[in-house]
Amino acid sequence: MTDTEYDLIVLGAGPVGENVADYATKAGLSCVIVESELVGGDCSFWACVPSKALLRPPAAVDAARRVRGAKEAVTGPVDVGAVLGRRDYWVNDWDDSGSLPWLEESGIALVRGHGRLTGIRTVDVTTPNDGIVTLTARHAVAIATGSAALIPDIPGLRDAVPWTSREATAVKTVPDSIAIIGGGVVAAEMATLYAALGSTVTVIARSGLLAGLEDIAVAAVSKSLEAAGARLLQDVPVAVERSGDGVSITLDSGTSVTAAEVLVATGRTPRTTDIGLETVGLTPGAWLDVDDSLLVTGVDGGWLYGVGDVNHRVLLTHQGKYQGRAAGTVIGARAAGDDSEPAAWSDRAASADHERVPSVIFTDPQVASIGLTAAAATKAGYRTRVVDYDFAGVSGAGLHSDDYEGAARAVVDEDRGVLLGVTFVGQDVGELLHAATIAVVGEVPLSRLWHAVPSFPTMSEIWLRLLETYRNER
Repeated sequence: MTDTEYDLIVLGAGPVGENVADYATKAGLSCVIVESELVGGDCSFWACVPSKALLRPPAAVDAARRVRGAKEAVTGPVDVGAVLGRRDYWVNDWDDSGSLPWLEESGIALVRGHGRLTGIRTVDVTTPNDGIVTLTARHAVAIATGSAALIPDIPGLRDAVPWTSREATAVKTVPDSIAIIGGGVVAAEMATLYAALGSTVTVIARSGLLAGLEDIAVAAVSKSLEAAGARLLQDVPVAVERSGDGVSITLDSGTSVTAAEVLVATGRTPRTTDIGLETVGLTPGAWLDVDDSLLVTGVDGGWLYGVGDVNHRVLLTHQGKYQGRAAGTVIGARAAGDDSEPAAWSDRAASADHERVPSVIFTDPQVASIGLTAAAATKAGYRTRVVDYDFAGVSGAGLHSDDYEGAARAVVDEDRGVLLGVTFVGQDVGELLHAATIAVVGEVPLSRLWHAVPSFPTMSEIWLRLLETYRNER
């Protein structure tokens, strides 16, 4: 390595950092990415990709069992070894060599090691052989180091060596039983997975499962997990102890749960503890406050950006990539001398991160949502109407799966006649979400949406039924 000065330095080579560097490079800047683990980051090796690779085979088997004529051909459970092998294929056995040609073709340099800010636009990288490479940025540094699993301060928990999502998605041997502390997306998806792979599952969630989502989603996923044999406990762990037989978790109700393994899924913490934030007046270990151009506030000079999980706006890969595209574009523009403020809906602003975030939870049933829930819309001060419809009334759903169970909810802004949020619950509803995303983000008037005729007989007929219900209830 000879070059140590670049227009842009990016800390973190996950999908977010890659997008920042890609878009800045396309704008004519020279870029270097610093990565201490694998190029591709958590999403590619320990989160989105492996988890969905693991969840898909049980979902496919269940889908076949829900269609007469297909279910008779399903004569056994999923092959656990083959499921894990499919995961290994998708993570390339945790080898990132397949990601390197893209960096080279894009003209993006890579320095492996742990990067730390040492001052304004300077970064020291401790390489794997304990050498030091000092990098200088002419224009900007972007922090895209992501987040890590939060381990709560429960007596005995750390000594019990709990799993996080990393261990859960990288498992080599499926445990007979697993206790999951937490009730969010990771907890719900991993409960779905391990129940399907034959583990006895207990979910311990103080606020219940999937708090903050629409009640139609919470009810459906809870019902499905319990039908799969999982126990859902709305309780608080107060002590954890590991012995030769596994893990024992004492709850504040006085009862206890025992399992072979314990998975902690109680939230995330920023990977900003040891990256030199103190050298530029920020607090190590803190989330980074940013504006819509992803520029970090509280740092003079307009050169430091916080992109993806580190800014705590939306902890989803696709939204982080969206932020990365905006950050790379605005860094390129500012380097060229354009210091104008990005318009709210320009490609130099991450405005969709406020109220228009799409998300798919790969439980059984899936939960696909965009925008505000009914409760969140009311809290934000909108005058709303909620429209519900049962997927059982959609011909395409019944043809897709016998006795299809699912629900849809639309949250309408009554003052403007546009959608604020949509939630779909049911088998394969994730594939319906982008139409809802376009309707919400594009603020398409319902009077106009009426003329977007859904194909028959598909599940998209749910749009017609929601709009009909809205009209009939007025």
